[in-house]
Amino acid sequence: MPMFVDPSPPGECIFCKLVAGTIPSAQVYEDDLTLAFMDLGQVNPGHVLVASKRHAVTLLELTAEEAGAVMQTAQRMAHAIQAAFNPDGITVLQANGAVADQTVRHFHIHVVPRHEGDGVALTWPRKEPGPAALQDYAARLRSVL
Repeated sequence: MPMFVDPSPPGECIFCKLVAGTIPSAQVYEDDLTLAFMDLGQVNPGHVLVASKRHAVTLLELTAEEAGAVMQTAQRMAHAIQAAFNPDGITVLQANGAVADQTVRHFHIHVVPRHEGDGVALTWPRKEPGPAALQDYAARLRSVL
């Protein structure tokens, strides 16, 4: 079940418009299931978005084939970014739902070249619940697989 419902119909989604070619983009790559294009808000030069072609809001709405295709395209973009921009590292980021900071309600992955001192901070409060809690969490997940 999706974490939230996209209020706009698929035809009104900005990424659906990019897929349809009705608005311009700096396209990098396209195949049957994915589209890769430059993010308008470049964190660092070479910041690429990889989106599913079919409108799906979150990872939970993708088919297994689409999820695999998006990750393969993200890897392809990472190789291209490494060759073209020679970054110190690459961050691959994907958010699902407003609480997770998803701002465009169409599934996509950010592939971001990273450089020492670039000002990007990906931090969260680290919690260490202990071995018993971790075993409980694992059992809960196994029970629904």
